Amino acid sequence: MNKEDSVMKYTPEQLIHDPFLNKGTAFTAAERAQYGLNGLLPSAIQTLDQQVTQAYAQLQSKPTDLAKRQFLMQLFNVNHVLFYKLFSEHIVEFMPIVYDPTIADFIENYSALFLEPQNATYLSIDAQADIESALRNSANGRDIRLIVVTDGEGILGIGDWGTQGVDIAVGKLMVYTAAAGIDPSQVLPVVLDAGTNRQELLADDLYLGVRHERVYGEAYHAFVDKFVATAEQLFPHLYLHFEDFGRANAADILNQYKDQITTFNDDIQGTGIIVLAGLFGAMNISKQKLTDQVYMSFGAGTAGAGIAQRVYDEFLQQGMAPAEAKQHFYLVDKQGLLFDDDPTLTPAQKPFARKRSEFANADALTSLEAAVKAVHPTVLVGTSTQPGTFTQPIVEEMAAHTERPIIFPLSNPTKLAEAKAEDLIKWTAGRALVATGIPAADVDYNGVTYAIGQANNALVYPGLGLGTIAATSKLLTDAMISAAAHSLGGLVDPDQAGAAVLPPVSKLDQFSKTVAIAVAKQAVADGLNEAPIADVAKAVAATQWTPAYRELTEIEVEG
Repeated sequence: MNKEDSVMKYTPEQLIHDPFLNKGTAFTAAERAQYGLNGLLPSAIQTLDQQVTQAYAQLQSKPTDLAKRQFLMQLFNVNHVLFYKLFSEHIVEFMPIVYDPTIADFIENYSALFLEPQNATYLSIDAQADIESALRNSANGRDIRLIVVTDGEGILGIGDWGTQGVDIAVGKLMVYTAAAGIDPSQVLPVVLDAGTNRQELLADDLYLGVRHERVYGEAYHAFVDKFVATAEQLFPHLYLHFEDFGRANAADILNQYKDQITTFNDDIQGTGIIVLAGLFGAMNISKQKLTDQVYMSFGAGTAGAGIAQRVYDEFLQQGMAPAEAKQHFYLVDKQGLLFDDDPTLTPAQKPFARKRSEFANADALTSLEAAVKAVHPTVLVGTSTQPGTFTQPIVEEMAAHTERPIIFPLSNPTKLAEAKAEDLIKWTAGRALVATGIPAADVDYNGVTYAIGQANNALVYPGLGLGTIAATSKLLTDAMISAAAHSLGGLVDPDQAGAAVLPPVSKLDQFSKTVAIAVAKQAVADGLNEAPIADVAKAVAATQWTPAYRELTEIEVEG
């Protein structure tokens, strides 16, 4: 391609509506004259900092978090630099607005609130001939390095929302950029619309997805395969992130592709990494060994089983034999403790199902409370989406058998959490090491302020992606994932009274880079990098994007 061919042509109106190039009132006098913008903008020329101040004041006037998110999405649609500059300066405040938990309300109302496609790609199982053209049109010549794709079946803890789940991909990519500096011009959110089983959507005249129940089986997998093959062909340096796929498909898709392409499933791997990092942080505080812990998961779906697998893999990496390691793991679901004679077990659950002969009262272990009494876990992780199920009797029973009970109620949004952090601290007399799936305030108890770590995947997946992309890694391996978890767990200050088991979201941009360097180093050490890398830290820094206005080059504005 010669220089003339690479020039992008715009009308003045198109330029000020292109979120990748638009500067709004920050276009200089010279730029306004050069690009035919005189008269299309107010006379005043503002700096980016002035725009940030102005936008933040407008945001503060919004009455609810949902209204604030609507405003931010409108800002994102017109000016990426301004949006990300504002986001970076208020990251703790904005995380629960841009992403979880407010995004759940936005997804539930996506069709009714729809104004702009937010640079997303909408692919229909009923129009598979259009997949290539749709991806090309969405990319519009951009060098796409990262796609977050969802099929909308397993959104957060709120289930099947069909094409409305696209906003989870949009929000995830926003965090990638705000936290780790992934270039927003190199990302693409995608929704695979295979239908929905939510009848209220199918009956809603405003619903924007295809109007039939979900397609499963061979037809569904052929749809996914065609998308993956097309995306890999169009974008040869792609990191493909699968998000919120349903229990029936998520693990199968990951297992199919993880050894072939650079891919990641946040629900299976990401949550596992952050829980593992939290366990490393807890071990730093308690001075115990990870391989001495007895692990129980309440909730054995995609997330629960995936987390257990990730922690189990770490037991193996630390030298424990598989048979011995499995004796440390127990899964509890709606039917109670999982046993290996249960015909409904999923492939992800089967490795951790127990034999009834291990328990004298196996038939009675049909509740979490009964399982805790029988097993005496030292670690209790909740992914059940069953609110309030970590009750005081259960927590006190657990705490009676371990000095520092590790309790992670991870279900989100807030209304689905298994317990409140303040209750866990109180019920264990301050001994519990707690991480929650949603933001939690510090807890003051008996003169000590307990910081509560948020086991939010955002603590790890941005840095994991940045490191993998910076290293030009051919795959994302278990060793790279372990390196990410160790780098996060090592940031805990074990000598501080009431220390959190995970670093705070307020330092997200700092430790995302720490994670990225650890991941990239592991990729290079394992020879997975496609391009030579002499200095990993420099490669990571060179990959990062910062929100600042740049001189417009290689564009031509037509009068």
